[in-house]
Amino acid sequence: MNEELLLALIVSADTFLTAVAYRSSDIKIPMLSAFIINLMGAVVLGISLFLSDFAGHFIKPEICSTAGFIILTAIGLINIFKSIIRTIVHKLSNQDEKAFKMGSSGIIVKLYLDETSADSDGSQTLSAYEAISLALASSLDSASTGISCGFNKINPLLSGVYAFAIGFVALAMGTLFGRKIASLNHDFSWLAGVFLIGFAVFEFLR
Repeated sequence: MNEELLLALIVSADTFLTAVAYRSSDIKIPMLSAFIINLMGAVVLGISLFLSDFAGHFIKPEICSTAGFIILTAIGLINIFKSIIRTIVHKLSNQDEKAFKMGSSGIIVKLYLDETSADSDGSQTLSAYEAISLALASSLDSASTGISCGFNKINPLLSGVYAFAIGFVALAMGTLFGRKIASLNHDFSWLAGVFLIGFAVFEFLR
């Protein structure tokens, strides 16, 4: 399996978990909204990979490799920590309190902890406008991952294409199995962090 495909699979893990959360909450994701989410994620990943690859021309390979490993590992640990925080928040508060009483300024934090909060009008359907808000919050991980992986000469365009295509599959699979996975009553978003750390180790030792 090439690195571009592996990276796209790892990035799409969050998309899959988002679809699971939406299906378990009976919130529909129309095709246009799915297109927006995947397109923005793919573009952000591609651009961040390109920028870090460009920066790599001016930085020693050893420094790039070490920096990429540290950043990817840090992102993985943050994802695991986010999963722990999300579990605690779900147990101690209801959905309206997840913005930590920050009002509208807490929307990104709220979405980062609970993707279903994007359905702000309670219509049970994710509109195109709401999909943009969700995509912006979800793209934080894609941007960070792309910046750290670009040092490893990963093709930005190919990674973006893979991420876009696999994202649709991830949404479909998450929607299909969402209820069954949600019935387990566990947050599995920490797995994305574990995959990132594993990818960081793989790239560093390669």
